[in-house]
Amino acid sequence: MLRGLIASWVSHLAGERRMARLTLDAYERDLRQFLDYVCEKSGKPVGLAELSELSQAEARAFLAARRQSGAGSRSLLRGLAGIRSFLRFLEREGYASISAFASVRTPKTARRLPKALTVGEARDLSDTGSRAGEARPPWVIARDAAVLALLYGCGLRISEALGLTRADAPTGRRDVVTVLGKGGKTRSAPVIEPVRHAVEAYLELCPYQLPSGGPLFVGARGGPLSPRIIQLAVERMRGALGLPETATPHALRHSFATHLLGRGGDLRSIQELLGHASLSTTQIYTAIDTKRLLSAYQSAHPRARAGAKG
Repeated sequence: MLRGLIASWVSHLAGERRMARLTLDAYERDLRQFLDYVCEKSGKPVGLAELSELSQAEARAFLAARRQSGAGSRSLLRGLAGIRSFLRFLEREGYASISAFASVRTPKTARRLPKALTVGEARDLSDTGSRAGEARPPWVIARDAAVLALLYGCGLRISEALGLTRADAPTGRRDVVTVLGKGGKTRSAPVIEPVRHAVEAYLELCPYQLPSGGPLFVGARGGPLSPRIIQLAVERMRGALGLPETATPHALRHSFATHLLGRGGDLRSIQELLGHASLSTTQIYTAIDTKRLLSAYQSAHPRARAGAKG
C-alpha cells in the first residue's frame, strides 16, 4: 500500500505542484532512505502503522545518522522537506496523522558566498567597447554600460540604479549619488570618475528629453527601463566575452564589495556603501578575502585608481 501512496504523492507533486523532475527524484530518493532506515531499525516492513508510531527522537536519530554518513546540511534540508511533504500528503488524504517530524529542528546551512567576477571581467561588462559591432543603437549600448558601471562602481542594486531620476544623475562635479534602498532607506555612495563618464556618455546620446523628476534610464520607447533588459544585455555579453553564468548584474555589486575588501577597504564603510542594515550581512565578504582592512574608498576601488591615472 505504501508503494502506491508514494507513487500518488509523486504524481501530485508533478501535476499540481509542477515540481521539476530532478527535484521529484531527489525527494523520492530521500523518502526511500528514510523508510529503509525505519525498516532496518524495526526489523520489519514499514507501513502506515509503523510510521504513525514513530517518535520525534527516532526522527532526529535518522537525521543524525544521515549526518554521520556524510550528508551536508543542504541535503538534510531537502530530505526533511521531502519527508514532511509525504507525511502531509498522507494526512491530507486521510491515511494517517504522523507528527514525528513536526518539531524536528531544521538543520542550519552555511550561507553561500557571493560569486564575484574578476576586475577584468567586471570592467568588460561595463565597457561599451565590449559590445562593438552589436546591432543596437549606440545610445542603448551606452545606457546599459552606464547602469552596469553604477552597479560595479558604486555597489548599487539594479533596482536602486533604475530608480534614479534625471535630477539624481551623477554628472559634472557631482561625485555622490543618493539612492533609495531596501526598507525605504536612503544612502549616499561615492561616484568615481569612470562612472560619471559612463552616465554622461549615455545622456549625450539618449534621444529622449528626460524630465528632471522622470527616470534617468529609459527603454527604447522612452518609458522606465525594465531590469530584465539589463539582465538580457548581460546574458548576451556573457556569451560574447566567455564569462561564466554567475556573471549577472547582481554579481557586479558582489564584485564591488569583494574587490574593495581585497584592496584594503574598511568593512564598516563597505557596509554603509552597500546599504546593509547589519554588519553581519557584510561580513560574508571576509570569507572571500581576509586581507588587512584599511579605510580609503578611492585608493581601494580598482576603477577609481584607473580613473586617477587617466
